[in-house]
Amino acid sequence: MLKKWSIVVSAVIGMMALSFIIFVGFMLAGSFQLDEEKLMMNRSSVLVDTNGDVITNLYMENREFVTIDQIPEHVQHGFVAMEDSRFYEHQGIDFRAIGRALYRDILAGAKVEGGSTITQQLAKNLFLSNEKAWLRKTNEVLIAMNLERQYSKEEILEMYLNQIYFGHGAYGIEAASNLYFNKPASELTVNEGASLVAVVNAPSTFSLFNEPDRNKERRDLVLTVMAQQSYLSSEEAETYQEVPIETDRQDHELDEALFTYIDMVMDEASERYNISNNELLTGGYRIVSPINLEFQHQTYDALHDEQYYPEGSSDAQGAMMFMDVNTGGVLAAQGGKDYVRKGLNRLHVNRSPASTFKPLAVYAPALESGVYHPYSMLKDELLLYEDETENGYTSRNVTGEYKGELTLYDSLVESANAPAVWLLNEMGVSDSVNQLRKFGLQVPDRQLSLALGGLYEGVSPYEMTRSYRPFAHEGQLIEPHVIKDLYDRNGKRVGGANQVETEVISEQTAWSMTRMLEQVMNEGTGATGAQMTSPIAGKTGTQGYPNVEGAVQDAWFVGYTPEVVGSVWMGYDTTTDEQYFTGGSQHPTRLFQAMVNELPASSQATAFAKPEGVKDLEPPIAMEEINGFEASYSLGGDGLLSVQLSWDDFQDDRMEYHVYEIHGDERSKVASNLKEPIYTEGRYNPFNIPSYQVVAYDPITEVEGSESAIQKPSFEFSLSLSQ
Repeated sequence: MLKKWSIVVSAVIGMMALSFIIFVGFMLAGSFQLDEEKLMMNRSSVLVDTNGDVITNLYMENREFVTIDQIPEHVQHGFVAMEDSRFYEHQGIDFRAIGRALYRDILAGAKVEGGSTITQQLAKNLFLSNEKAWLRKTNEVLIAMNLERQYSKEEILEMYLNQIYFGHGAYGIEAASNLYFNKPASELTVNEGASLVAVVNAPSTFSLFNEPDRNKERRDLVLTVMAQQSYLSSEEAETYQEVPIETDRQDHELDEALFTYIDMVMDEASERYNISNNELLTGGYRIVSPINLEFQHQTYDALHDEQYYPEGSSDAQGAMMFMDVNTGGVLAAQGGKDYVRKGLNRLHVNRSPASTFKPLAVYAPALESGVYHPYSMLKDELLLYEDETENGYTSRNVTGEYKGELTLYDSLVESANAPAVWLLNEMGVSDSVNQLRKFGLQVPDRQLSLALGGLYEGVSPYEMTRSYRPFAHEGQLIEPHVIKDLYDRNGKRVGGANQVETEVISEQTAWSMTRMLEQVMNEGTGATGAQMTSPIAGKTGTQGYPNVEGAVQDAWFVGYTPEVVGSVWMGYDTTTDEQYFTGGSQHPTRLFQAMVNELPASSQATAFAKPEGVKDLEPPIAMEEINGFEASYSLGGDGLLSVQLSWDDFQDDRMEYHVYEIHGDERSKVASNLKEPIYTEGRYNPFNIPSYQVVAYDPITEVEGSESAIQKPSFEFSLSLSQ
């Protein structure tokens, strides 16, 4: 009895206090200002591809905003019936509901019913936090009354249905409908809508997943109340109550294959468009991305496939990135085998690029200078260069062999170290550094090891992908992007890729580099014998680990097709005497080739297309042995002797020949640039009979090649009698 009287006294005091609060509310409502920012409740952002297909939702709270028109009326009616039956009649505060709640509390001897309206619930959830009870209630009344002044009932109900929590991480009616029934809110049936109304009262107690019996019991109550308030007939309510609950659970599972790409999207939004991670997760943005979802999953699966790793190094790390050549849009990106959200993205980690740096640091700058062409001859010798160290610098070919001279073309295809260093020394490190800046690479290195990618700080796979793009696209650099278009919650475009291209090398240089890098794949260090769906141009790179013979720190492949440019890196984050990569660059090369074969048909091509106005790169002339050389004297009808030389012609009709006359130790050229394998010399001195030799001459490299044997002409007279 004492407890009941205590409840009565508390109720009376509470009623008086609430009356005072409401009175104050009426007095202050006109001057109270709503914080409009808080009405913009957290909304999931959505990442879509260029076709508009949803890739994933990005959120802090799983909430997908829908308009009131997208919510069926029977769902709206269910919430109004259970939560605020006089919603359409009151002005934010329902005195009748408050009195009824106090009366029932008195009868029950405990607090069993609340009197808050939908508007008050919205006010409390959006605007209020941990203030003291009396202050919070005052503010709740003020906010509710102002909401009613400024917004229609439909707008308030829309905000409420998008704001409330439905359990299991779902906020708002749309997210709840997708979670529990795998359908949008617009398709909810009367039964399903009533089940969601039942959840809101106590999401844990009435969970559709964990407490289905309790949910059904309360759902049936919702249907009964809807009938009592004439939203349903009694017969309809009874029919719906007979229907069992059927859910189709759709938990928002994290797709690990997307982790790298999602983080790159968030980073790009922050760095380029000044949208913080928190704002992106709560702002309801629509992000259009150039990602190819299937290809993204294929790169993830391949990175975890042991067949692409050498035996003993299957636990090594890897990273890869593929970019659309034409637009700069990133099609797929993987920052590591064990990549975690906001973790170490190895696409941005600097590593030694090894020989993949040669095209950027040496060969492209040389061609750009105009002094060198693809068939310029370079020294291929073991040389010692002066540098800042006491012992100087020398570069050794991996094969241990030196040919004396190699063309620039062959030096690149064979990835010979000595000619690359010689060429860098000849043209000057400063020229290389200046060209690297144009490629977007800022390196502090000023030593000859720059030619071989031996850098102090290194470069990242992301930077290498960007820097190879000019080779693939007419000498033009473009900044990669993972955000094509960015729209705010109102559909206004607030950001997106600015596809500005900058010429960093000439079209001629780009095309010559492409032709040479194609040969790297056909007959050089990148040749694996794999069947390819698209032609590939690219460069391998292997950075050794000096402490252990055969050990590798960084294994690379950077290359491109006519449609896609990308890079693959493999190795360990930290190489030690006990943990190191083996096998070299053939592994990232095979992985790159496998990914090219997985590209969609739209990204496949049969050949690289030569830009208009550039000269194609002639294939090198294969130097053969000179065979069938014969030298003889013949007597003409005029009684004069002449020398007749002949030999077997080369298969390549571009080859030319030089003829030398030899007197003892003296050798003099008597004919140059012969196109045909025949020569006639009309002079004859019987007292000084010379020997002859034919030497092959490559007009492209301007270098002599194979030599015939040295022969003296034999006397084979032929008499021609005149009539």
